[in-house]
Amino acid sequence: LKNISLIGPSKEGAQLEGSKKFAKEFMIRHGIPTAKYQAFTKESLEEGYGFLESLEAPYVLKADGLASGKGVLILDKIEDAKNELKAMLADSKFGEASSTVVIEEFLKGIELSVFVLTDGESYKILPSAKDYKRIGEGDTGLNTGGMGAISPVPFADRFYIEKVEREIIKPTIEGLKKDNITYKGFVFIGLINVKGQPKVIEYNVRMGDPETEVVIPRITSDFLNLLKGINDGTFSEKDLEITDEVAVTVMLVSGGYPQTYENGKEISGIEAVENSLVFHAGTKNDGGIKTNGGRVIAVTSFGQKIETALEKSFESAERISFEGKYYRKDIGFDL
Repeated sequence: LKNISLIGPSKEGAQLEGSKKFAKEFMIRHGIPTAKYQAFTKESLEEGYGFLESLEAPYVLKADGLASGKGVLILDKIEDAKNELKAMLADSKFGEASSTVVIEEFLKGIELSVFVLTDGESYKILPSAKDYKRIGEGDTGLNTGGMGAISPVPFADRFYIEKVEREIIKPTIEGLKKDNITYKGFVFIGLINVKGQPKVIEYNVRMGDPETEVVIPRITSDFLNLLKGINDGTFSEKDLEITDEVAVTVMLVSGGYPQTYENGKEISGIEAVENSLVFHAGTKNDGGIKTNGGRVIAVTSFGQKIETALEKSFESAERISFEGKYYRKDIGFDL
């Protein structure tokens, strides 16, 4: 392949997502608000037990490396937290990913995501979003890759986003420059709103799913042109225009997901969807559209209010059929 334009962080920049310890040290170094923490290895297991005892329940344990989205544990009992810490460090529960474990204080609040696009010098703030990870309504049951999302987040008004920009986004972009880290691409900042104060839970160095399905459709200006600007040095001159409409995504998943499920179920009704965007995920064209994954189809709709957009997405979700189809009917319940 030749002459392919790419955007994305350098290998070192990717450590913001690839290592919880690296990200925490970066945040502390640059004064970015986050939960207090300490990192431990097998050799410092006893100190880890001591740090757990200094915290109040629940206890948050994070495998330092990438663990397929399963490396974050939240435990209510100190005994369980100590057992899991031993399993991660001494028994290599997540392999090399948990050779170091970050323990941090639990923050209570509502989570949201803010997305930034940068050329390493200037940046543009994309729409905020909130996703819903749990399989069950009321945010119950097992974690999934995401069951739905909403953009914008109602409490993240202009004043709140200005606060996020001042306390988190600017220090992040400037911190990368100060640390001589080359970074051209997306910064996904996972936040928690603690009594009006935004704090960083994590960084990702890419867009998220299903957040992308509500964030990108709300951009009304030429998004490809914006991306090209990162490579040709004109990024800061480009416009970013965003619709005021609310976007809601509802994810249709296979029966049994996120545990055991069957593929190859015939999907019908997609052509009957009129008021929504349909994004294929776990599908394949095998003499007809069939299921081929846990999360099968994302349905995104717009409205002046959350309720209007939700209604459209639910109506479209009902038009699409496959054996075992399931979707959450309470996306946005906590907003």
